[in-house]
Amino acid sequence: MFFSPFLLFTQEIPGGTGEGRGNYLTLKVAVMGPGDELYFWWGHIALVIEDALTGESRFYDYGIFSFTKDHFFTNFAFGRLLYSSGVSRTDPSLAIYRKTNRDITLYTLDLPAAKREEIFRFAEWNVLPENRDYFYHHFKDNCATRIRDIIDLATDGQFKGRFADAPGRYTYRQHVRRHTWFNPFFDWILNFWMGQDIDTPITIWEEMFLPQEIGSRIQDFTYRDAAGIERKLVRSVEVVNRAVNRPHVLDTPRRQWPRELALGCFIALILALFACLRRRTGRAAHLCRILWGLCQSGLGLFFGIAGTLLCFLSFFTNHDYSYHNSNVLFVNPLLLAAVPLGILAAFGSELKRPRRERLLRILWTYVLFGGLLTMAIKLLPGFYQQNQVTQALVLPFAFVLSYAPRWLLKRHGQH
Repeated sequence: MFFSPFLLFTQEIPGGTGEGRGNYLTLKVAVMGPGDELYFWWGHIALVIEDALTGESRFYDYGIFSFTKDHFFTNFAFGRLLYSSGVSRTDPSLAIYRKTNRDITLYTLDLPAAKREEIFRFAEWNVLPENRDYFYHHFKDNCATRIRDIIDLATDGQFKGRFADAPGRYTYRQHVRRHTWFNPFFDWILNFWMGQDIDTPITIWEEMFLPQEIGSRIQDFTYRDAAGIERKLVRSVEVVNRAVNRPHVLDTPRRQWPRELALGCFIALILALFACLRRRTGRAAHLCRILWGLCQSGLGLFFGIAGTLLCFLSFFTNHDYSYHNSNVLFVNPLLLAAVPLGILAAFGSELKRPRRERLLRILWTYVLFGGLLTMAIKLLPGFYQQNQVTQALVLPFAFVLSYAPRWLLKRHGQH
């Protein structure tokens, strides 16, 4: 909620106040495209205010953080994201984005002089030391939502009134994955950690947690000013820089589960080959027994760590987008047990190998049926989650490593 900037920020500004002062101001929204680092993949946005009277151009942005801040990594891990708003000179700020090969687009706003003055005063108040810090949320209170709310303030609530109830195109998850598709690992792991709460329909207003969504919406937006005159919010658009050879943002999210299913089936095929060959005699069979055990250790290590982090995010942090995640039913810390069991099965004594392999089969049978359960509960209201990529990757090799193949073979033999 925003309070009146005139009540909160009363510093005298040279050149007068009110509408006369606002005539010297030009307001622009700067939308920057994705960057190289993971936390820049969704772009950035800022408010630019040019002052013809002083010749200054100020760059106001939100979601600022520093790795050197005290306890930053601990606070981040637990979801205590105390970020800041800040102001800098526009030209050096844009130069950084240009140097790092990012798209830069400026949208000049058509606002009455009094509104330009009001937004300027609010932006200045917002970056004061006592006001600049706030608890960041990746979807609900980030750099983009702050600029979105400023635009709504500038249009007296008409911006939110237009889009607050309008159905959005995609869910939060689908929007995230439009930006992560090009990196298979992070696309999978972020999708794995995100729970079912981000799979519900959202509005256009909520979609504007992404800077580019704000840019596309304000271009054609019209509003009525205090005199009742209908005005186009954006007066002009200037493309300052175009990124070169950077992965583009998808207009439509891709179906990624076929890729994960292909990988899961490939792993399952390799494991099935080791399972067949290890029962023979000779050096090759001995090597396959070792690989059979080590593969299970490797899978247990990777998915056990991923599942442990998921449990931590879901039950011990403020990262609410990871809550209510059905992946925890079959990918969790229990998989770490496969690490020592797999090693012992690979290098341990022959006498104890059957018992260790039996424990491994029990573990993978649990994973298999836990994954199948997460598929079944999607049919129940309130349990739907777009976690097909996790199911597609894990279930094929869990099937091969579980008791399921033995049960099928026994049943087939009975007939």
